[in-house]
Amino acid sequence: MSTADHNDRMSEAIRLTAPGQPLRTALDMIIAGHLGALICVGDVERVLEVGNDGFPLNISFTSHRLFELSKMDGAIVIDGSLNQILRANFHLNPDPSLATSETGMRHRTAARMSVLTDAIVISVSERRSVINVYVKGKSYQVKTVADIMNTVNQLVSTLQTTRTSLDRALVRLTALELDDYVTLADVTEIFSNFELLQQAKEGLEYCIEQLGSQGKLVRMQLEQLAGDAIEDEYNLMIRDYAADSSEENVDTVREKFAQMSAQELTNPKRIASALGYENLEEDSVLTPLGLRTLSRVSVVRDGVAERIVDQYDSFQDVLREIRKNPERLRDFGVNNPMILANTLDRMQDQRGE
Repeated sequence: MSTADHNDRMSEAIRLTAPGQPLRTALDMIIAGHLGALICVGDVERVLEVGNDGFPLNISFTSHRLFELSKMDGAIVIDGSLNQILRANFHLNPDPSLATSETGMRHRTAARMSVLTDAIVISVSERRSVINVYVKGKSYQVKTVADIMNTVNQLVSTLQTTRTSLDRALVRLTALELDDYVTLADVTEIFSNFELLQQAKEGLEYCIEQLGSQGKLVRMQLEQLAGDAIEDEYNLMIRDYAADSSEENVDTVREKFAQMSAQELTNPKRIASALGYENLEEDSVLTPLGLRTLSRVSVVRDGVAERIVDQYDSFQDVLREIRKNPERLRDFGVNNPMILANTLDRMQDQRGE
C-alpha cells in the first residue's frame, strides 16, 4: 500500500469512527458497557483466511447488533461498506512473529491483523476503556469529544493570535512596498506567521475530521480565520518575493517552509534560501512584483494583476506608471485606473503601528 493509499485508508478509518457515525455509536456503547471488542472492517476474504471458527451471521449491520455481539469473545468481522456483520466470536491467528509495540493481547492481535490485511482493525480495551484503530500496523487512539475540544480550543486561540499578528504585519508590509523599503527581516516575520497559521490550520482540520458530525461549528471558525482568502494571500506573497515567481514554484517553496522548525522559520537566511536566494543579509532590501498588493484592490479583477506585473520589472515600476499615466492601465483590463491610483495612495498612508 502506497503512502497516499495508506493516508486515504486512515482518513476513512477516522471518518468511520467519528461521532455521528453508526460504528462510533456502537463503540461508545461498548465503552459504556465496560466491554472489550476486536472488530475487523473490510478485506473480508483475507481476514477470514487468517482466522477460524466463530459464527457465520451475514446479518445487516446496526450499532445495537454490534454492541450485543461484542459481549462474546473473539473478533467481529464486518464488510468494508459496513452493510453486513459476517462473523462473530471469530478466532484470529495472525503470525505471532510480526513485530509490534503493543502490550495487550487484543491490541497485539489488532496490530498484526492490520499488517497482514487491508482491513481497518479496531481494538477496544475493556480494562482501560480505550479505543485504538489500526491501518497497516499504524494506529491512532479514538478520543472523546471533550478531549478533542480541548485541543480545538488551543488551536483556535493560536489561530486568532497569529491571524491578528499577521494582519497587522501585512498592512505594514503594504506601506513598505509602496515606499520601496522591504527588508528580508520584514518578509521573514510574515512568512513565519503564514506557516504557523498553516500548521495550526492542519491541526484543526485533523480535529474536525475526528469530530465528525460535531465539527461543523469548528469548520466555520476555521474558514473565518484561515480560509481560501488567506491561502491566496500566502501564495501571492511567495510569488512576489521568490526568485522564481511562477505558480508552479509556489508549492515547492511552501513545502520547504513546511519542513522547517519554528526556529528555522525565524531565520532570515533560511527563508531567503527557500525563496531561492543566497548570501542575503537580514537588512537586505527586496523588491516585490506587487501581485499581492494589486490583487487587494477591488477594481483589479482576477488575472489583471498578473497581466500588469508581466509588463514591468518591479512594483515600483508599476507605481511610477500609475502616477505618470494611469490610463495606460486600461490596456491591462483596469476599467477605473484612477480608483486604483487613489486606493494605493490610501494604502501608503495606512502604516502599521
